Amino acid sequence: MTLSAFPAAIRQRIDEAISDASVALKLFVAKRLADPAMVASHRVTKAGRIGLKSGQVSELTLIAPLKQGGAERLKKFWALIDQNLYGAGQVGTLHNMRFVFLEDDTKLLFATAYDGAWDPYIDDFATLIPEMMDYIFGNIEGWPGIHSPDVKAFIERYQIPAAAWFVADPDITVAEADRLQRQDKAVRNFLGNLN
Repeated sequence: MTLSAFPAAIRQRIDEAISDASVALKLFVAKRLADPAMVASHRVTKAGRIGLKSGQVSELTLIAPLKQGGAERLKKFWALIDQNLYGAGQVGTLHNMRFVFLEDDTKLLFATAYDGAWDPYIDDFATLIPEMMDYIFGNIEGWPGIHSPDVKAFIERYQIPAAAWFVADPDITVAEADRLQRQDKAVRNFLGNLN
């Protein structure tokens, strides 16, 4: 008996039921064949209050409504500094961050990857770059200020935890990456001096 012998409604249900079967089977087999240590090193856990963590690296994605004129102010600011938020490097656990305007510049997406847990990361922003945080996020409706006792609840309200999370090198923190770059430079300089 072929699939075409079944009524259309049953064929549709069968198609829906098995449509992802080949992908699921491939993932199942891949996981079984993968190095268990590699799978374990990429294990996803909670980042603290909210968000996911893989190894030492966590994620935070936030989408919040902008105040009237907030997008225009931020666009001018980012143009003034050539879209380079180099000052954020003072937060020693920050891997990356990006801002994206959504829905005709009425919402702001903030996405970041960082080392460690959620609460200390937010505390680092409050301690190390509070003026930048208040300037940028001050363009969001209801921003209480980085030093407000309500700031973490505000961030949680707009944070959208990732449904899945992958980090290529989950155990390389920002500090470890800096150390490896310094080591690489020293080795290259040493080898260059031998020639």
